Amino acid sequence: MNRTEPEEAEPDATARPPLVREFLLVAGLFLVYKLGRQLATGHTGEAFRDARRVWDLERAVRLPGEGLVQAPLLHRETLAHLANTYYATVHFPATVAFLVWLYLRRPAHYVWARRVLAALTTAALVLHLTFPLAPPRMLAATGLVDTARVYGPSVYGPPSSDHLSNQYAAMPSLHFGWALMVAIGLIAATRSRWRLLWLLHPLLTLLVIVGTANHYWLDAIAAGALLCLALAVIHPPHRTATTAGRVHKDLVPTDDLVPAQALAPAGAVR
Repeated sequence: MNRTEPEEAEPDATARPPLVREFLLVAGLFLVYKLGRQLATGHTGEAFRDARRVWDLERAVRLPGEGLVQAPLLHRETLAHLANTYYATVHFPATVAFLVWLYLRRPAHYVWARRVLAALTTAALVLHLTFPLAPPRMLAATGLVDTARVYGPSVYGPPSSDHLSNQYAAMPSLHFGWALMVAIGLIAATRSRWRLLWLLHPLLTLLVIVGTANHYWLDAIAAGALLCLALAVIHPPHRTATTAGRVHKDLVPTDDLVPAQALAPAGAVR
């Protein structure tokens, strides 16, 4: 009698979450974060004191100066403009495109990635509220240039009149944290031999946020640490051919590969 092995259930057979609910959820989380950042405004003195502490700590542990990354931008106006444009336009659209693609093609990975991003963003908001930090472009001791103001384009207005964003929330850098999660998520959800190239996105983002003097090295390190904590708690779906985007092929029962004569009773073969 032939024996067949039961097929293992595919984790990515998870039903795709309702679109309207997901849209409202993601939009709601973003609005809560934006409103929460506003609660951290009005702490200018504390933000600059923290900035001096961060700058001194980086020098004490001998991190390379942010000026090493900015120097090439100051000698090439076009490069500086491109870096500012990348900072202003890539961060949010890239993350949205990442979530949309996962939602349509990898529902199980989408749920995982959305939870990780929500946890990371919530942790970042708590740190913004408890540790206001002026970016290096505002701290005279750094000697860095506000490339967005000099070369454009800029997403920020004067801090005193900018009521749409909190410019004293440099740590952690969600530009870097979200970019790193996009790369990790795409590496986990795909099987292409080139998938590690997705890491170029957070690498380029890191160079941009430091080179434009919007963030310190420690802002990116803090974002990476928070993301690691979120990933340690929120585990990705089990990797299978289906979840990674490869067409699933049914397993052929082992006994079907054995010639029929070998299964006949002894002496039945003439």
